[in-house]
Amino acid sequence: MSDKKKSQDLVMCARSCLKDNACCTQANCRYWIDYTNEQNCSLISIYLNGAMTLKQVGERLGLSLVRIKQIESETLKKIKKKKTF
Repeated sequence: MSDKKKSQDLVMCARSCLKDNACCTQANCRYWIDYTNEQNCSLISIYLNGAMTLKQVGERLGLSLVRIKQIESETLKKIKKKKTF
């Protein structure tokens, strides 16, 4: 996917922060994370890095690898439960 196409997929505020190389100040935004290396935006993190390891996700959210793994496991259980008819 071209950089132009990927940039179009970002929401307007993320595009603006990325273009201006400025950190997001919208702490009430659902995509906001306390990670200034990537403009405080989870969308920008994904845009810049693509798929990330659980360790990388934990670094961005300020959580341990073990806690991220617990959240992942709980989420997968819920998904599997919903798929069962």
